[in-house]
Amino acid sequence: MRKEVCVGIATTVWIAGMIDSAIHAGLMLPLSFCDSNVINHFYCDIPPVLYLACSDTFINEFMTMIANVVFGICSCGLTLTSYFFILRTIFRIRSTEGKKKAFSTCSSHLFVISFYFSALIYTYIRPSSVYSLDKDKLVSLIYSVVTPVVNPLIYSLRNKDFKEGMKMLIGNLRLLPRS
Repeated sequence: MRKEVCVGIATTVWIAGMIDSAIHAGLMLPLSFCDSNVINHFYCDIPPVLYLACSDTFINEFMTMIANVVFGICSCGLTLTSYFFILRTIFRIRSTEGKKKAFSTCSSHLFVISFYFSALIYTYIRPSSVYSLDKDKLVSLIYSVVTPVVNPLIYSLRNKDFKEGMKMLIGNLRLLPRS
């Protein structure tokens, strides 16, 4: 990827994120919250905050759904488009060993990406009538904790130095006396 394309994508995402945040913050200002001010979630997310509001949240829910669909389709679409180009390049590799290595790398990343996008789609792109705080808290752990932890782990397991270090560690653990 050329540097200009990378900078363009990053700039577009930052600006879109700032505009989206400003719109949602602006739409939250006129809401009234009459009961508890304790958010039943791990972090301050839009659906749990809207759940606490006692005024009409239709506009907020509508704009949240629009933003979620647009950002979900754009980010998932951009990821799938890049995988299309990657797969197209892999199929052009002549050696079977090269194809295996490339598919091995891509399949682990594609697994993490599909895990991430399925959790996001479940959480954000669904009607508010089936909204459940408890399920959302659990699923939010997948895309906010599990995916970022699993991604480096998958890539470090593919590293030869890491594998050698693990073999040495396991070998040393076997030598320790058991109590």
